Amino acid sequence: MTVERIVVSDGAAGPYGVTAGADGALWFTLVHAGEVGRLAADGTVARYGLGAPGCGPSVITAGPDGALWFTRMRDHRIGRITVDGQARSYGLPTADCGPFGIAAGPDGALWFTELNADRIGRITVDGEVTEYPLPVTGAFPSMITAGPDGALWFTLNQANAIGRITVGGEIALHPLPTAAAAPVGIARGGDGALWFVEIGAGQVGRITVDGEVTEYPLPDRTARPHAVAAGPDGRLWFTEWAAGAIASLTPGGVRTGYPLPVGDAEPHGIAVTADGVVHAALEIGEIARLTP
Repeated sequence: MTVERIVVSDGAAGPYGVTAGADGALWFTLVHAGEVGRLAADGTVARYGLGAPGCGPSVITAGPDGALWFTRMRDHRIGRITVDGQARSYGLPTADCGPFGIAAGPDGALWFTELNADRIGRITVDGEVTEYPLPVTGAFPSMITAGPDGALWFTLNQANAIGRITVGGEIALHPLPTAAAAPVGIARGGDGALWFVEIGAGQVGRITVDGEVTEYPLPDRTARPHAVAAGPDGRLWFTEWAAGAIASLTPGGVRTGYPLPVGDAEPHGIAVTADGVVHAALEIGEIARLTP
């Protein structure tokens, strides 16, 4: 893999979440600047202010309507931006809920987690919001993804579990074998299972749709894996926040690491495009691009 670093902001703005858009560009959040950015294939960078510098745009995903949808963690709203940079946002029913993870569901809506409220939310492309309380408190629901079974799967960072919610709102929780694993990122794998990373335990986990969990310890248990994405070849790609590295894991559990050529890079969000190119958001103001 060839590692390229692309400057998209100063170090104070903080790229955090990243995703591929319907327009062929890479879209990312600038969590500390209150902006969303676009990185074109030719390296051109555009930044779009959201009218609220302290809103904390965090995780971003491509929506079913061709726009990009993202969570505004600090002012507790869900944002939407078109590929030509027109942005708006929607308020949520629960005050100070802290929306964080977001993903497109199989029902044509966006599903998101509420860190502070122990709830999973659903928002239609027209802005209609429904919230579903979790059967546990202090769980810190974090990232969410659509599963192969037509449900949404999410991590419960402080409840040490993986959750599942149907589009009808039925919830099930699956405890993890390792205590204080603190799962964060989760993604659908090419093998029909869900893959997640345990920032507290230094492990990558796999859960089947039946709830069977397998964990793969990393060589550096203090690497603090943060986000995960599936590649077209079946490998899982994840950021190692504390180790300053990007790594991959085969479905069989074989890890390959790619240290970033800069200290204190703070890699957070990660996305893999259909051509196998890996992009990671570095909070120092850069996007790392790993090309096969």
